[in-house]
Amino acid sequence: MRETPSGSVPDSTSWIVIPLYNEASVIGDVIMNLRPRFTHIVCVDDGSTDGSPEEAARAGAHVVHHPVNLGQGAALQTGIEYALTHDSCEYIVTFDADGQHRVEDAVEMLETARSEGAAIIFGSRFLDDRTNPGWLKKVVLKTAIRVTNLTTGMKLTDAHNGLRVIRRDAADQIDLKQDRMAHATEIVLELGRTGLPWREHPVELLYTDYSKGKGQSVLNSINILVDLVVR
Repeated sequence: MRETPSGSVPDSTSWIVIPLYNEASVIGDVIMNLRPRFTHIVCVDDGSTDGSPEEAARAGAHVVHHPVNLGQGAALQTGIEYALTHDSCEYIVTFDADGQHRVEDAVEMLETARSEGAAIIFGSRFLDDRTNPGWLKKVVLKTAIRVTNLTTGMKLTDAHNGLRVIRRDAADQIDLKQDRMAHATEIVLELGRTGLPWREHPVELLYTDYSKGKGQSVLNSINILVDLVVR
């Protein structure tokens, strides 16, 4: 577990929102790494069958339950709505459950949002060369970026990165309808429509054998595009 920087105080005005589905082997470590820096962590258990919600609660997260699996978009929407019911929530940080995201990046993104007055900070693995997703995944991701930018009118370098910082006034305008993976493009579209200032921030994604096994396949990426066209 990462050490708390000397003199740091956990952020009590930002809520971490984690969609959770069958990540029992890693979610405890993810939450324990976040806790020194963030007071409020909510996991939306999306019908897990492997004990994930129990592990999340044991590690100190709030846990909200979907009785059946509705998809990551639905879990994200539930988590955002839950965080917004709390007056302490000034920012929401969306964070993946599989251990790919770094706490340090989330902290830096929040600092950027506050110092620059940005309502939305998108994490991007393509603003520097620290992340190596592999050539096939990179081709798929770059294709998804082009399609997303054409669909949304945004100019992002990484459209399907789950690490985002969203200020309360922007989060209030999110209403995800794409329950499954196509929500990643839908949320970009909805945030762009707010007209609020946004930035991208370089982040490093930690690709482990576990996270690669849980990640999007080429077929999933094709399904994203089909979902967006058909629905």
